[in-house]
Amino acid sequence: MSHSTEDSDRRDFLRRMLGISGMAAMTVISPSAFASTAVLVKGVHLSESGGKTRVIFDLSGPVQHSLFTLSHPDRVVIDFDNARAAGAMRFASSPLVRDIRHAARGRSDLRVVLDLKADADASSFLVKPGRGSRNYQVVVDLSAVSVGKPQPVITAAQAQPQRPLRDVVICIDPGHGGKDPGAIGKRGTYEKTVVLDMARRLEALINREPGMQAFMTRKSDYFVTLRGRLAKARKHRADLFVSIHADASPYRYPKGSTVYVLSEHGASSEAARLLAERQNDVDRVAGVNLSNKDNLVASVLVDLAQSATREASFKLGDKLKGSIDRVIRMHSNTVERASFVVLKSPDIPSALVETAFISNPAEERRLRTPRFRANMAGALLGGVKDYFEHHAPPGTIFAERGRVLHEFG
Repeated sequence: MSHSTEDSDRRDFLRRMLGISGMAAMTVISPSAFASTAVLVKGVHLSESGGKTRVIFDLSGPVQHSLFTLSHPDRVVIDFDNARAAGAMRFASSPLVRDIRHAARGRSDLRVVLDLKADADASSFLVKPGRGSRNYQVVVDLSAVSVGKPQPVITAAQAQPQRPLRDVVICIDPGHGGKDPGAIGKRGTYEKTVVLDMARRLEALINREPGMQAFMTRKSDYFVTLRGRLAKARKHRADLFVSIHADASPYRYPKGSTVYVLSEHGASSEAARLLAERQNDVDRVAGVNLSNKDNLVASVLVDLAQSATREASFKLGDKLKGSIDRVIRMHSNTVERASFVVLKSPDIPSALVETAFISNPAEERRLRTPRFRANMAGALLGGVKDYFEHHAPPGTIFAERGRVLHEFG
């Protein structure tokens, strides 16, 4: 990145403090990119918890699946794409599930039917290996539907509608653009061009992941101000902000990748700006309007949000660094801190990645290759996923997966 161009320039945290979260039954469709060979359904087992039945299918790999229910008689149908059963599926009868049967569907798919003893609500999701399981798993949750039975008395709070689980939202920021080319390599490689390609690849990868959604601050070669990039992230209610760049140096020998998060000085200056401008309602922190708060309250709100966001940003940066290091050696073995404007959102964990040195001839050649840009996009995806698997916002599909793994794993 050309530092002379950029250097000048969790809303969720406070919501969690206020206890605002949502939980609902979910049906998640699994990833869309899979191996060509058929996935094996290796086994199935049941568990009971809190009056609900959980049916767990152990798989040899990730699989796309769909689920629906039928009546008269009551049953749940799960269709696995490009899959086959490794053997017979058996389990002891449960209070809700009477039997299980399966058969090939079409030329390559597998249909599994759960025969029920009563009508039930059903949802499903995919769990990848880890946290107690060596296999991919499709988990089907069943809850009997009570008909004609007296309903328990519930409180007003319990009667509130539950919010549906949502995707985590990632803002991808390709540096520079338009009249601002960023750094330019000796072979005429423009930073703005290679980082846009990496951003597009990362966006496509993220949008293929269940429970994740991405958008970019710019989709083609046009200029967006630094503050404009932050505004787009806040408009889309982003949970993370990842800015992609290519480093530059006056010398030819520096090489490798670096991950930056906001420095303490950058946070302090941004806090001062927010507090100075709050009378005009220029900025909100975690959705809270600062313009009607006195100096002390506003200062505390900003400080709380920034502290949580800076900690989360460092965790994000650490996950990104560990993933990137498998693609290209790190220029810095630590997560660095800087005052880049694009890192200054007080309530969105943010990181800036210098993917390689465009001023280094060997790394410029790598940046020009689709293979390296694809590998870097994959590494960024890995870091983002790793972060959310440990620090997902409440009310998201990722957070529910973590809760399920903790309770049943």
